Amino acid sequence: MHVVLPDGKRLDLPEGATGAQVAQAIGPGLARAALGVRVDGLVRDLLTEVPDGATVQVLTARDDEVVVDLMRHTLAHVLAQAVKEHLVAEGAEPSDVRMGIGPTIEHGFYYDFDLPRSLTPEDLSAIEDRMRAIIAADLPLRRFTLPRDEALDRYREQGDPYKTELIQDLPEGEIISFYQQGEGDGERVGFTDLCRGPHVPRTGVLPSHFRLTTLAGAYWRGDEKRPMLQRVYGVAFTTAEALEEHLWRTEEAKRRDHRKLGAELDIFVLDEDIGPGLPLWLPRGAIIVEELERLAKEVEERGGYQRVRSPHLSKEQLFLKSGHLPYYEHDMFPAMVLDDVKYYVKPMNCPFHHKIYAARPRSYRDLPLRLAEYGTCYRYEDHGALMGLLRVRSMQMNDAHIYCTHDQFEDEFLKVIELYLAYFELFGIESYVMRFSKHAPEGLGQKYVDEGELWRSTEDMVRRALVKGKVSFYEADDEAAFYGPKIDVQIKSAIGREFTLATNQVDFVQPGRFDLVYVDEHGERQTPLCIHRAPLSTHERMVGFLIEHYGGDFPLWLAPEQARVVPIADRHVGYANDVAGALRDAGLRADVDAGNERMNAKVRAAELYKVPYIVIVGDKEETARTVSFRSRKEDDRKGVDLAAFARHLAEQAETRAAAVAPIA
Repeated sequence: MHVVLPDGKRLDLPEGATGAQVAQAIGPGLARAALGVRVDGLVRDLLTEVPDGATVQVLTARDDEVVVDLMRHTLAHVLAQAVKEHLVAEGAEPSDVRMGIGPTIEHGFYYDFDLPRSLTPEDLSAIEDRMRAIIAADLPLRRFTLPRDEALDRYREQGDPYKTELIQDLPEGEIISFYQQGEGDGERVGFTDLCRGPHVPRTGVLPSHFRLTTLAGAYWRGDEKRPMLQRVYGVAFTTAEALEEHLWRTEEAKRRDHRKLGAELDIFVLDEDIGPGLPLWLPRGAIIVEELERLAKEVEERGGYQRVRSPHLSKEQLFLKSGHLPYYEHDMFPAMVLDDVKYYVKPMNCPFHHKIYAARPRSYRDLPLRLAEYGTCYRYEDHGALMGLLRVRSMQMNDAHIYCTHDQFEDEFLKVIELYLAYFELFGIESYVMRFSKHAPEGLGQKYVDEGELWRSTEDMVRRALVKGKVSFYEADDEAAFYGPKIDVQIKSAIGREFTLATNQVDFVQPGRFDLVYVDEHGERQTPLCIHRAPLSTHERMVGFLIEHYGGDFPLWLAPEQARVVPIADRHVGYANDVAGALRDAGLRADVDAGNERMNAKVRAAELYKVPYIVIVGDKEETARTVSFRSRKEDDRKGVDLAAFARHLAEQAETRAAAVAPIA
């Protein structure tokens, strides 16, 4: 047999040669440094046979972005071996330690276990020590295969239902491979696991820059009706600096997590009596929502949008006409039946807006027609996918539908992109990417409307608009809506969480289904295009993102409580109320803390709520009609004229300044 090297050179080898033999044939130095191979573009380990005629690249530590996954995969096996040794050393039988799966994940790995006792955080340190000992032992890895029946017998004899099930689910003819670490001699008892690989050739090349991080419960194969296993998570990197940065980011993520801060700052709650994914906005959270809605209404009014309202539910026939039921029913709540008629709570606003468009005759002079609504929608997200405000079942969407002619499409589409960018600048969002989400031809008639030519022409139209507008984007197949291509704006939050925040979709299907028409300048009836857009996402997702983005320390205009007035003593409460009244008259949100606590405790309470301005008043301030303040936004000041202070804050809030200029 032969392989082809990256430089085009042909290398002749014995039949059935492995990646290790490829490296050895090139040179002994490379053989010692080799950690894996890339075979026809796919990463494989040195233990696996290479196909005849394949293009092969030998991977070393210099290819750290590639080989780090090989290392993480092997570390998962080292973790499993260490857990088994740890419990056997306590007196458990080896057969008592049963294992599920141990894949790699972003930044690391995990392994699922069915164990004779529950692991504790204290166990992780001892297990990690054993992992380091296994690495130091430099155990060689060996790959071997077994016939299906023999592989099944192996695990049935051990009483392991998990590996048995995995083998049974493999298709007939599938190669059933195993990886063995060590030979079973001496202190190390050796370890063998069912696995398709790939792995590094020996444990000694694994990085020391890893950490076991958390314990969690995980249902076998993600099914809540199956046994609950214990999952051990770990992270691993090729450098100490990368590990430390990741651990810092993890702690920062915990500190900024919107679920934690949302509870601490009294922004929202989720209540089991109401149901999962159905958040309640507390007064402070409602203020943030209203400020976002006020922003959107101002921007959309300047952009020529008209506001509409629609009901929360509709007859089944509306969603049959729109096409949502055939393509989207699995994401909708079940129907309610009244007088033999099915009703659904609405999962989206667009069919209702189409009906509003159709409520009166339209001329080309009416277009573009921009209809906007903060309508509440309901979607049946899988319970396991729910996550605080970022993934919910009830959502208020910054929705609008733009009905336009083909000639107007490009301009309208780019105006929506410009709107995104203006919002991103306001919120200081710098890490984002525009994803051009297209259809997949094999999904026509199932996942997508069966109009192949319309898909191609519409995607070409969107691509031309993006290029003309000099918008940076990348293309992704099989990510479109069922009715047309779209731009999904992928955001990375301050803690590295990535998700779709905004969308801009083209619809070439529903206008025709709803018989939407306009009369053109020649008196002919034409069907408009429809652009679905949601630049501020939903209130739920946007607020969840902003909590993490700002770490709960909102800019002044968005802060639920902009100023808290703290009297030094009870005799200053009257003047404190005067100060709060002056601030409210200036349009600001201000409260007085007239409680019995000492001043320092009151200041601390305001700091925990991340109130931007803590206004302190005593005898001097009352006599001079001034204020002193501590601020999260500018340097602390004393003896500031009350009227000037109120004007200063009001100007900053009204202009929605990202950073507050110091008071003169």
